[in-house]
Amino acid sequence: MENPTIKQLQNRKSIRQFTGEVINDEHLELIFKTAQRAPTSINAQQISLVYTRDKAKLKQISELCNHQAHIATADVFVGIVIDFNRTNIITESMGKKHVIEQSAEGIMVGAVDAGIMLIQLQVAAEALGYGTTSIGAVRENSDTMIKLFNLPPKTFLAVGCTIGVPTKEAKNAPLKPRVALESFAMQDTYDSEKVKKGVLEYNKTFKAFRDATGSGSMPTYAEITSNAYSSIYYRKTGKVLMAQGFAFKDE
Repeated sequence: MENPTIKQLQNRKSIRQFTGEVINDEHLELIFKTAQRAPTSINAQQISLVYTRDKAKLKQISELCNHQAHIATADVFVGIVIDFNRTNIITESMGKKHVIEQSAEGIMVGAVDAGIMLIQLQVAAEALGYGTTSIGAVRENSDTMIKLFNLPPKTFLAVGCTIGVPTKEAKNAPLKPRVALESFAMQDTYDSEKVKKGVLEYNKTFKAFRDATGSGSMPTYAEITSNAYSSIYYRKTGKVLMAQGFAFKDE
């Protein structure tokens, strides 16, 4: 028997072509209510969402996020916010000082919970027939994004997500391959040799996929990854985190 949830997750893809149709208001509320059920560390609920459907704002966000045109054509942009402002309020109500954002552990908690929230949001949207794409480029101009959404101290916009009605072409686009399962899921111990073999073979597999789908002139997996990870591409992240009251220390 085919499981519909597994089928949906197995067929997940990033959607960057939208029809321009508007998302049903009831559906959007349901997506947000479902996202809100995502787990958070100690149930502190240190994640908030900020969103916009305003076309002028969508265009501005598109420009701030490395000029990704598809953001401007989405119906909704959602920002996923690490929100220690909320937990600070309740901590101070107990007469205690809130310090978790001053630690590497706190930043890990916020980043992990933001990622979990992103997936819950996307799965809910996709279950209703919408398309989504994760937007890490919100951190390219994170200081401006903070002003755009009026984010207070102890908060940080960790990642964004577009939501819209996908075009037929986007919906039917082939799925990108992944590294071999044995180099991804390793029982009992991490195996560097399996990882090395798997990633080098994947580079060939990905090139074959590009060729087969008519995108062979685009960069290979090795080119994309090495170009990105041989530099620090969002250089404002640490500076803006500190300006928002975060710190990378455990004291």
